[in-house]
Formats: sequence, C-alpha cells, structure tokens
Amino acid sequence: MKTYNATLLLVATAFMLASCASNPYAPTNRAHKKQSKALSKVLVALPPPPPGTASAPKYADTWVGTTNFSLRRPNLVIIHHTAQDSVEHTLKTFTLPRTQVSSHYVIGANGEIYHMLNDLYRAWHGGSGKWGSNTDINSSSIGIELDNNGFTEFSPLQIESLLELLKDLKEKYKIPTANFIGHADIAPTRKSDPNKTFPWKKLAEEGFGLWYDDILEEPLQPIEDSAVVSSNIPQDVIDIGNEAVDITPAPTAIKAPLLDVAPEVALKIIGYDVSNLPAAIKAFKLHFIQTEVNDTLTDYDLKVLNNLYKKYL
Repeated sequence: MKTYNATLLLVATAFMLASCASNPYAPTNRAHKKQSKALSKVLVALPPPPPGTASAPKYADTWVGTTNFSLRRPNLVIIHHTAQDSVEHTLKTFTLPRTQVSSHYVIGANGEIYHMLNDLYRAWHGGSGKWGSNTDINSSSIGIELDNNGFTEFSPLQIESLLELLKDLKEKYKIPTANFIGHADIAPTRKSDPNKTFPWKKLAEEGFGLWYDDILEEPLQPIEDSAVVSSNIPQDVIDIGNEAVDITPAPTAIKAPLLDVAPEVALKIIGYDVSNLPAAIKAFKLHFIQTEVNDTLTDYDLKVLNNLYKKYL
C-alpha cells in the first residue's frame, strides 16, 4: 500500500512539473483564480454595517437587497505601448505582485492577443489621470497594451488584431466612438503612449475614436473700408489739377479666425486636462498631428483643433 501511495505521489508530482513546464504562467493562473474566488465571496456577501462613520446611526438595522442590479460595465478603452523588451517581459511584469500594474489585454507584435483580466474587473493600467470630468480612469476603462518599445512602428498584424478586439469590445459594451483614446490623452504630464507612429486615423476610419476632416486652405475674406461720404463730392475722389484721382482704399484682406474659442477651451471640450496647458497641447499633437509633437500650436494645428472640438460637443 505504501508503495502504491508513493507511486501515486510521484505521478502527481511529475504531472504538476510537466504542467508548469508547458505553461510558465500556471502558478500565476492559480493565484488569479484564488483571488477571483475571494472577490466573488465579497460580491455575494451582505454588506456589513458601517461602524465608525458619521452616518452610521442613520443606517437601518435591516439590509434590504434590491433585485435590480448588474455588474458595472466599461465605458472607455485606453491604448498603451508597453515600452518593454518583449511581450514575455510584459507578461511577467503583469504577473508580479510587486509591480502593481496590469492590463486587460496585451497584443504581441505577431498579433497574438493575451487576455489577462476579466473585462469587468478593474485593472491597474491608467494610473493618475483625467478625461473630461472622469478622475478614476481605471474604474471605467479597459486597458490594452501593445508590445512596442515606444519608438518603432506597430506591426500590421498587431493593428489588425487590435481592430478585431476593439470591434468586439465596442459591440459588447456599447462603448461610444469618441471613447477610444490613448494613455497620453488621459495623463499628458506623465505619459507619451502610444507613440507617434500609432495609426489613430485608421482606427477612427473603423469607428474607434474621432478624427478631423480634411483641412483646406481657406481664401482670405475681403472687407470694404468704412469710408464716410459727405456733400456731393464722393470722399474717395479728389481733384489734382485737371484730373480726378480715385483714392478709394483697396478692399482689405483678412484671415478668417483659425479657432472659434480659446485653445484651452477647445482642448477641455475634447476631454484633455488643461491644468498644464503645454502638456495638454503636446498630448493633443501626439494623437492628432504626430509629425511635430511639441507644445506649440501652428496655424494648421489650430484649424485641426477647431474642426475636432466641434465633433466632441
């Protein structure tokens, strides 16, 4: 009997070692399952009374559970680049408790999609940030990390997989078109991802994020000078000797305004945190201009901003 038990133990040990060898993430998968189980217990438990809070005396003794509820759903998608050496490096980073960072999805350069967290769980990917009036991005968003060192172009296979994933997420959670944005958009003072090679225009053409219309050069608008006419002699004619000379000022050419509102107002309407305006401008240009990423708005940039903020109204 002892020999039989010892044999079973050896077989079980060998099986476990083989499983770990074939799947290096088996230990973290078990930890994930254990944590999910613990969270499930929290969800089904009746909330305890709030002792020690100012409103505690106002709480009724009886818990009354409503029948009308569901899980919270994401309303934003935040796209990142990993800025790490490889997809394996990123997966390891997101499975170490000490790093305190995670994401719902990681997409490799070969287009392979790693689903790391249930969409309805809160991942730790956004950090401190703001979009519009939302100051807790992690609680309302899905984070997608693209394997990229932060400087190179994103591979076609990677973008193809991303588009397919975004289509699924948009349909499943009814995420608004305007709510597909980048990490730099929500944290302009800290982040610059995804990098300036990211194809935001292509995403917008597929229905993920907004883009501006083609910007055409607008002709100068002529305006007439407001000359005053008096007596019977036109103000714009004067006699010099025997000749009458027309001195009517030529119509003045002026530029139409490039931006209807102040830049900080337009950026805020789009969603940017403008408490640091130069950083917000730089993040805007990283997303929508890309050829020149700095904190200066050129005439072209102003036209783009003018076109865009109206789309976000």
